[in-house]
Amino acid sequence: MSDTQSTAKPLEGKTALVTGASRGIGAATALALAEAGAHVILVARKVKALEEVEDRIHAIGGTSTIAPIDLTEQDAVTRLAGAIAGRWETLDMMVISAAYLPQLTPLSQIDPKEFNQAIMTNVVATQALLAAFDQLLRRAEAGRIIGLTSSVGAAPRSFWGAYGSTKAAFENLLDTYGAEVEKLSPLRVAILDPGATRTEMRARAYPGENPETVKPPEKVAQRIAALLQEDFKTGHRERVE
Repeated sequence: MSDTQSTAKPLEGKTALVTGASRGIGAATALALAEAGAHVILVARKVKALEEVEDRIHAIGGTSTIAPIDLTEQDAVTRLAGAIAGRWETLDMMVISAAYLPQLTPLSQIDPKEFNQAIMTNVVATQALLAAFDQLLRRAEAGRIIGLTSSVGAAPRSFWGAYGSTKAAFENLLDTYGAEVEKLSPLRVAILDPGATRTEMRARAYPGENPETVKPPEKVAQRIAALLQEDFKTGHRERVE
């Protein structure tokens, strides 16, 4: 193998969009994809946090574009897709990492406002992303979507009803979309459960847990980056242990 081949970045020339890119698994994934050569579009609400991630990407020689938007705002995703379509002909990868965790509570005591926020972020925004970026993803040579889920989406757990039900819907949307497009384009869709990971969301759910006892987000990010380079089939599911 020549020096050029050995140092080539596997995702060179590819464009990736990562939601929830300002922290945790989303930020780590953005860095991993940039390190592999992709130009990463960083999507989250907080400008300063996105700029910090972008600075880290530039420090490792990567490239990125920040897109500070609230995915739950009306027409925000459509406007984002329009802006990206004006610059790129295709979108090669999308990682849907953004999620909202309502307070853990008995089903009878779920706060309607928090539940609605979870539905808007975890479900409605997901459908909006799939619809708005459909054509850009289908035009890619080998478009890939990875959605990050939780075990409570498939296995209901006491006090997790608000979050778990939205993740069940999230998975259904991704599976449905994948089935609809798999025979029409090279686009493939996978669902990944990060498992126990050292994130702010995890700390909120398990406030007494020692964060050093669970894996860092970088481990999940490395698996996501590797999976995006594999020839997986739509319907692929895995958990990162």
